[in-house]
Amino acid sequence: MAVPPNLRSPHPAGPRHPWLLDVLLGLLIVAALPLAIVAIPNTLSVVARLLPGDIDQVGLMRTHGLALPALMLTVPLVAVALRRVQTAHLLVAGLALVAVSDAAGGYAASELLVGVVRVLRGIGAGIIVPVTLVAVWDRRPALRALWVGVFSFGLLAAQALALWPLDDVSSWKVTLQPYPMVTGVALALAAAYLVAWMLLGRPAGPAPSAKERSRLLLAAVPAAGIAVVAVSTATEGWRAVPVVLLAGVAVAGLLALASIGATASRTLAYTMVAVGVVLLPSAAQVTLVELGGLGGPGLRGLWIPYTVAGLLAIAASVAVRLLARASGRWLAPLGLLAMVIGLCSVRLVVPSADGLVLAVPFSLLAVGAAVALTAALQEVGAGAAVFGLSLCFAGVLAGFLLGTGVQMAMLDGVTSAQQLVDSFVGALHWWALIGGFLVVAIIVLAAVMARRPGKDDVPDDLADLGSALPDKPCGGMPPEGEGRLVWGSLVKDEGCPEREVVEAAGPGRDGVSGSGPAGEGVAGPSLEGAGAAGSGPGREGVSGSGPGRERVEAAGPGREDGGEDEDRPTGAIPRVVVPVSAAGAFGKRESRSDDEPLPAVPPQALSPEDTASP
Repeated sequence: MAVPPNLRSPHPAGPRHPWLLDVLLGLLIVAALPLAIVAIPNTLSVVARLLPGDIDQVGLMRTHGLALPALMLTVPLVAVALRRVQTAHLLVAGLALVAVSDAAGGYAASELLVGVVRVLRGIGAGIIVPVTLVAVWDRRPALRALWVGVFSFGLLAAQALALWPLDDVSSWKVTLQPYPMVTGVALALAAAYLVAWMLLGRPAGPAPSAKERSRLLLAAVPAAGIAVVAVSTATEGWRAVPVVLLAGVAVAGLLALASIGATASRTLAYTMVAVGVVLLPSAAQVTLVELGGLGGPGLRGLWIPYTVAGLLAIAASVAVRLLARASGRWLAPLGLLAMVIGLCSVRLVVPSADGLVLAVPFSLLAVGAAVALTAALQEVGAGAAVFGLSLCFAGVLAGFLLGTGVQMAMLDGVTSAQQLVDSFVGALHWWALIGGFLVVAIIVLAAVMARRPGKDDVPDDLADLGSALPDKPCGGMPPEGEGRLVWGSLVKDEGCPEREVVEAAGPGRDGVSGSGPAGEGVAGPSLEGAGAAGSGPGREGVSGSGPGRERVEAAGPGREDGGEDEDRPTGAIPRVVVPVSAAGAFGKRESRSDDEPLPAVPPQALSPEDTASP
């Protein structure tokens, strides 16, 4: 008697106290996510007067900008590593790298050491951002909304948060360690989360599938190309036109890469590219224009608009996540349109001596990004989400390149301080115009591509099961020309009444190989297309071992006239249909000479239940 295998449930039990993990994750998002995004801006030029004279200042500023290339190259690689490493371990590792960069920043006194410190910080930030997203993916819905809201706020306020510790500093090394206290608190929270995760059941997070891992590795290619272009422009002193052209090519390449995959994943990828190209570069330019030295309110006058925008972004994300789960198709473009309106308001209210009015563009940008990202994330799996995130950070660098090219074109030929200020404001207005048209073009592209279903329009988590589906359905007649019906085939002839034998496990049967009386057992392999096998007398056409019974082999799908079977799953449990002649079922079998061969396929006959005479 065969024993069925002990199958585990595909849904493992959750942690014993999920609220504790949720609380720790929420605190980690608030502390660690903005800390990771603050690594992006290059703020060394603000403290250039504090640099020592024996250091190459241009080279130092160039190496200080290596954090963003390191971050965007780390994101897809970490996403691939999630298949083998748990999120709790990666969180501790990422924050530990940030802490090491903070500690080493105080000893960096050369261009090489500064580059190493910034690369370490970029790698740590590149670990934190995708791992926190995957960690909250299967948790409470509000946690993912919190992640999106804090992420949108971090992109909006990254430049201001990076500049805040530099007010009245006496050492340029503060740029390498802006928030050491916050880093320590975040690392302690990550350690507490690791301990709680180990004690409360070690819940496993989602991991990208094989197909998603290949796409993630593909996303690293344009990220590396954009990083090389960015370093080259800073090293070779390129002119404005080549920089703008290369930035445009980089954005076009990201959109082309975003066009692969299913429709829902394409929508998220387009949204991530739009948010990355526009949000942080636009907010950074607004922050620099509104500094006190250029006639603006300064950082102290900007904290209220930033706080209002951040709170509204979190509230909007939570509302979309909890109240509009099935509205991602139209909420994502609506959020991007809000960002376009925010860019238009930048042209109207910036520059402004009153910082409160900046709450309008900041709120429109942050809330629009939060709504678009939350709505788009509801349509995809974790692997597609991290793929879009990798495109987002590559878009950030492409947006900085495009904005730098516009500034270079506007600042060319400046001879006075007033012309410098006017050129900065003019470059911001031109950038807002270009960014608005770019977002509108992405909205149109997403709408057009949504009407074209991709070949991968299946849930990303089930993409690997496509190869396991049968080429043909389990029932129905085969197309003309594919061959005749064979004995034991799973194909049912609707034109002839038949007797259906559907076997169930019961006394004398274990569901695998029955051995009950009258040959009623049906072998388990026959349900997979290998035919039926009984073990008692009185059964025609089925392989039996009773007295005076000749053996007739059954052939299922993939078995032609006694050939070997192909182990092909059908995707469903079929019904074995056995046509039985009336004479063979209840009457005597016709006499047959010894020399006459037994036919391979019994003749079709009417069902014994049919009242009509044959």
